Amino acid sequence: MNPSDTARDTARPEGARAHARAMGTTRVRAMPTVPAAAAAAPAGVGAADMVWEETIAAGGYAARELARGARLRLEDLDGDACASMLVFNAERPIERLNIADTLKVQWNAYLEPGRVLLSDMGRALLSLLHDDAGTHDAFCGPSNARDNAARYGAGENWGPQPNARDRLLLALAKFGLERRDLHPCINWFKGTRVGPDGALVLALGPFAPGRSLVLRAEMSLIVVLANCPHRLDPRPDFCVTPLRVSAWRGPVTPADDPVRNASPEALRAFQNVEEYFQR
Repeated sequence: MNPSDTARDTARPEGARAHARAMGTTRVRAMPTVPAAAAAAPAGVGAADMVWEETIAAGGYAARELARGARLRLEDLDGDACASMLVFNAERPIERLNIADTLKVQWNAYLEPGRVLLSDMGRALLSLLHDDAGTHDAFCGPSNARDNAARYGAGENWGPQPNARDRLLLALAKFGLERRDLHPCINWFKGTRVGPDGALVLALGPFAPGRSLVLRAEMSLIVVLANCPHRLDPRPDFCVTPLRVSAWRGPVTPADDPVRNASPEALRAFQNVEEYFQR
C-alpha cells in the first residue's frame, strides 16, 4: 500500500493518524481559537490579554473559568442566537447565580447596563457594562427535551434539535457539577417583558446581526453557555444562529466604579465580594 492509500484508510491506525494530522490546521466557524491570543481581539484589547475566543454553533455549548476582573463579550453574530447562561463561584461552586435576587434586590425585572448579577450569597458575580441588544430574558429558563420534542419532533441531547437544559448539563459535567447544580438561567439576546395584563411580551427576533454585550467578572467564575432556541420561540423550525464568545483579562473593579456605586444594593453586593477576598 502506498502512503496516499494509507492516508485515506482511516480504518487503519496509520491512516487515521495521517488523516487527523492533515486536519490539524483546518478552521471552521464554530470552534475555539487556541491560543486565544491568536484571535482578532476586540478594539482596545491586547492579544496577550485574550483568555477565551470561541464561536458556539447552533445547538452548541461551552464553559470556561474566568478570573476576577475578566471581561466577557457575547456577540449575536447573525441575529438569532440565544445564549442561556449559568454562573458559579469558581472557588466554591455551591455559590451560584440567583436570578430572583438579581431582580428583586435591584428593584427591576429587566437587565440593562449598570446592573449586577447576584449570587445566592448576596455577592456581585458579574456587572453588565455594555449592551446594544436590549432583549434579554430572566423569567423563562432554558429549553428542555419535552418542549423541543413537542415543537420539533425531537429534543434529545444528541439529536438534531438539542435543548439548552441538557446542553448546560454537559458543560457542567466538565467541572464535576451535575443535575442538582442546574439553576435558573439568563437567556441573553431573546427578550421577555411583562405586559399590562400580566402576560409575557416576547421579543425573539430574528434581529440585526452583530448585537453584543460586555460583562465584567467580579469574582473568579465558572461561566456556562448553551446556544439553543428560546423555549417559547413559536417557529416550527429549529431556529438559532452562532454565538461568539470573547474574554480578556482586566483590572479588579475600583472603589469609584459607577456600577459599584449605582445604588445602595449594588454597593452592598460589592462590599460582600471585597469582604470575601479579605480572607
